[in-house]
Amino acid sequence: MKFAMLICGDDQEWSNLSPEDEQDVMKLIYGWYERWQPTGKILEGGAELQPRETAKTVRAGANGEPVITDGPYVELKEVVGGIVLMECDDIDEAARIAATWPLAAGMSALEVRPLMLRE
Repeated sequence: MKFAMLICGDDQEWSNLSPEDEQDVMKLIYGWYERWQPTGKILEGGAELQPRETAKTVRAGANGEPVITDGPYVELKEVVGGIVLMECDDIDEAARIAATWPLAAGMSALEVRPLMLRE
């Protein structure tokens, strides 16, 4: 089964890290990938998202037409800052692998969700 591991947290905390601290965290993350990619459990690495200020939100307006706004629509402390795609036997295995992720500044939670597969 395929799963998405959503890396959630306060991206402003991450942005406030010194370059040295950010480099230290990235070394831990690269080590995590080095541990799990050879097992076939990680699909095509992951993706780090830019800060929430760079986002646009598209919502349905009152007349059904799309309304585009800058940034997140609501003020949130935690946002998705990255995503990792995984292939695991079940959600319990995916959660056990996620539990080894090196949580650091700006990362407060990992959400593991099965991907919707349609035929």
